[in-house]
Amino acid sequence: MRILVVEDDGETASYVLQGLHEAGHSVAVAADGRDGLFRAAGEEWDLLIVDRRLPGLDGLAMVRTLRGGGVDTPVLFLTTLGGIDDRVDGLNAGADDYLVKPFAFAELGARVAALGRRPHRTAAETRLKVADLEIDLLARTVRRGAELLDLQPREFRLLEYLVRHVDQVVTRTMLLENVWDFHFDPHTNVVETHISRLRGKLDRGHAVPLIHTVRGAGYCLRAPA
Repeated sequence: MRILVVEDDGETASYVLQGLHEAGHSVAVAADGRDGLFRAAGEEWDLLIVDRRLPGLDGLAMVRTLRGGGVDTPVLFLTTLGGIDDRVDGLNAGADDYLVKPFAFAELGARVAALGRRPHRTAAETRLKVADLEIDLLARTVRRGAELLDLQPREFRLLEYLVRHVDQVVTRTMLLENVWDFHFDPHTNVVETHISRLRGKLDRGHAVPLIHTVRGAGYCLRAPA
């Protein structure tokens, strides 16, 4: 397996590196969260072993960012934070497993092997593009042409959903369930308001709009012909 260890403690990193090498794995080490994030997102890995407490960017934020960007490489947290709430936070952030320091290498090796037996997952997209619109899922930025758009978090999520369903009609119910996590009708104009704001930011200054209203059905993001 090709494994990235994100660990700022040199002694722990060396111990894990040596043990994994002896087990036949190809291993690299990143000493802080930001370097770990960029390497995890930019290269192909079979497993990430991540400390929770990291300089630059903590482990939880790193994994959340990766998962938010669609990177689904298996993650094993290796940390001194062993409380129940700590474990729950780690798993909720997107980790696949959690091992508390100090640990026996035999257990780490067994957990690595178990994660390695899971079905291989394909490399994830980190950018979405439609015509001159580009979404960077890791940096959480949106550009149309050369312009950087200032979107609120909900607007970003709404746009991402529309782009992932490009040329498809999405209904108000679909948007409520997938963008707002509402499984009921709140009887408000929240969808219409956000679509209007997003359309204003996205299409302002452009002759051809991207977001279209499909009367009686919903909305559709279409690339210009």
